[in-house]
Amino acid sequence: MSPGIHLPRRSAVIGAVLTLGVALGAGPAAAHHGDDLDGIKHIVVIYEENHSFDNLFGGWEKVDGIRDALRSGHVTQRATDGTALPCLPQNDVNLASPTPLPATCHGTATGVTVDSAFTNRPFLIDNYIKPDDKTCPKPGVFAAHGVLKDSPGALPGGCTEDLVHRYYQEQYQIDGGRQDRYVAGSDAVGLSMGRYDTRALPIYTYLHSRGAPHYVIADHFFQGAFGGSFLNHQWLIAAATPTWPNAVADGGATDLHSIVGADGSPANYPLHPSTGLKDAALTQAANADGSCKVPAGAPTPPPGTVCGDFAVNTIQPAFQPFAPGTPAARQLPPQAAPTIGDRLTAKGVDWAWYAGGWDNAAGDVGAAGWTNGTTPGTCTDPSHLATAVYPNCPDALFQFHHQPFNYFANYAPGTPGRAHLQDEVNFIDAAKTGHLKAVSFVKPVGEENEHPGYASEHNGSDHLVDLIKAIESGPQAKSTAIVVTYDEFGGQWDHVSPPTRPGISDRFGPGTRVPALIISPELRQRFTVDGTSHDTTSILATIEHVYHLKPLGTRDAAVRDLTRAITGDFD
Repeated sequence: MSPGIHLPRRSAVIGAVLTLGVALGAGPAAAHHGDDLDGIKHIVVIYEENHSFDNLFGGWEKVDGIRDALRSGHVTQRATDGTALPCLPQNDVNLASPTPLPATCHGTATGVTVDSAFTNRPFLIDNYIKPDDKTCPKPGVFAAHGVLKDSPGALPGGCTEDLVHRYYQEQYQIDGGRQDRYVAGSDAVGLSMGRYDTRALPIYTYLHSRGAPHYVIADHFFQGAFGGSFLNHQWLIAAATPTWPNAVADGGATDLHSIVGADGSPANYPLHPSTGLKDAALTQAANADGSCKVPAGAPTPPPGTVCGDFAVNTIQPAFQPFAPGTPAARQLPPQAAPTIGDRLTAKGVDWAWYAGGWDNAAGDVGAAGWTNGTTPGTCTDPSHLATAVYPNCPDALFQFHHQPFNYFANYAPGTPGRAHLQDEVNFIDAAKTGHLKAVSFVKPVGEENEHPGYASEHNGSDHLVDLIKAIESGPQAKSTAIVVTYDEFGGQWDHVSPPTRPGISDRFGPGTRVPALIISPELRQRFTVDGTSHDTTSILATIEHVYHLKPLGTRDAAVRDLTRAITGDFD
């Protein structure tokens, strides 16, 4: 289906909660004038983790979802040679063949034998791994291919294995908009075609309950940048990719540059065997003229490959909190580019980034979110990371690369900007007591962020509902707009091709379509679907237009903002 506005046509919710404040100003992408949002005084953004739209909300009524996918021609997955896969190979321990699932499909793909219980089409994860199944690892335990159901130590929550989702890899999977190499380009192979029963999710149940707030599902909302959480968090706050000027590029142990194959993939996966490649934190190194630097014996990447000192995959910050034991040579130098926080502060607009587990991780002893007791030198919370060094006592599932402002010099410990980085408990208290800031970003801790592999989808969706309820039951509900979206696709297939129009796309994105939900007191209809093309930078554009801020980059200056979804005015 082509993007457009779909009044009661399709719906899909969740992701980032954006609470809009003050009047909306006119701008290059603004759809309305300021008086349209006179009643909105607060903007809350809830940023969830790692699901494509089809994976999580493809079954919502009236959305461009699974039914449309089956008619789109973007369902069939192909091997590296372009031939259709005979089956979907699986390596999640709960989906693999011959055990626990007898193979019913057989064939070969690029010389690899495939025996599977899954044909080459999307499938319901719930049919094999139910929300309460004991398939989750203990916090801090990595299980490469998931946890066998009911095995010793397995926890309830219906977890799958994690799926790798990185910068070059996603571009390979999208395959020029054909959406047909998600399986071939995945470490988790066939799981990338799995999807959840949308109508069994807590967020779906809540929004269909009596008295639920009115909402819009933006069903053509794309992640701002190709790849994973680190880069998309950066685009959420800065609309730009971080850099490491003059990064080591000698091929040694501290060289963090990638090495990309001739087909654009830097990875070695079950259906994409390769040697001599490297999928690392930085893009492939560049020569002085900007061309890609090709190490001896390495393949030449395809034309158009982005090379240089760009930080595109997970890397640790220079400031606490960062993963304990990370050497300085693997910490990104402090960034100095402008962020939305800088713009808001300069304008005198109050704001905060609220993260679950922040006070423990940042060593804010005695603060509202601190749970590590009063014994100096000892992290006493039983859920703390085993390698933690007091006073930095992060939760075992605290994700350091999900804290984008902590990568910037303006928010280093001891700076005035640091006060804007707070614990999620402060947000919940503010929502309940009527002390919401004009702009709030909310990032749940690992156990509650819906991330495949280490978190339960349904438990995370429960937490999302709790956050929304805290706002909706508070005294500022009638002046608060909420936008929920996910940082990125988590390695999971989606059938809608990302936009490629100049101005709203560039060498860094947008990537795969992700769920996005807007809750607003301005909405007259209980439920509407907005098919306008948006991406992560649309959140920035909305904040910029509301508060008359200068755009951070070219993308947020050109993209459509979320005004129509907030007001429900689709005329």
